[in-house]
Amino acid sequence: MRIYAHRGASGDFPEGSKAAYLGAIEQGADGFECDVRLTKDKQIICYHDKDAKRLANLDLEIAKSTYSELKKSINPFRLDELLELAISNKKDLVIEFKHPVPTRGEVEKQVHKLLASKRDEIAKSGVEIILISFSYMATLRNKRSAYSSGYLMKNKFLARFNPTQFTLAHIEIIKSDHSFVINEKKKGKQVIAWTVNELSDLKLCQDLGLFAVITDYPARARKHLGYS
Repeated sequence: MRIYAHRGASGDFPEGSKAAYLGAIEQGADGFECDVRLTKDKQIICYHDKDAKRLANLDLEIAKSTYSELKKSINPFRLDELLELAISNKKDLVIEFKHPVPTRGEVEKQVHKLLASKRDEIAKSGVEIILISFSYMATLRNKRSAYSSGYLMKNKFLARFNPTQFTLAHIEIIKSDHSFVINEKKKGKQVIAWTVNELSDLKLCQDLGLFAVITDYPARARKHLGYS
């Protein structure tokens, strides 16, 4: 079972920052998870929220700000920078597309364009790229890309509509119904759980044979699961 760092090693570093992803490498994560948004000038940044209020107490909306404006205030990590880090360190990359956004499908278009420009480097590195979203329309757009895609869900009943090869389920779904994983695997799906920080939950996911878990604490997860 692979261990993916949720917005980097976000339990120990500022979420989505370069430091968090460098920390994830140090902590032995098998891959990175990130959220992506487009700035006003169509730069792709790794940022979860639609604005900077929660993380920086600033009244800045990501979609209405240029990258240079954001760089002066919150200095966000760009996706192309994270992709280079993933390739050079052979770390899988799970990219979540946040919706709704003013630009609708433009964010998928720009990310697919970036990945296409790095196609040979990605292939040579052997890293897995997985494109995910709660949005069904974004999921369909990602399914048409050259990379793996997955459908995020907080409700297990949405699994019946999953058109992709990856099922990304909240850990509470799996805890409440172990057969969910069994049934998804019977359908040929790979299951990834999020966000898995409790030690008992990590062991449950391992026992059920999940493809990966997304956690804030990669080092702690590795230690608990007995990984070298």
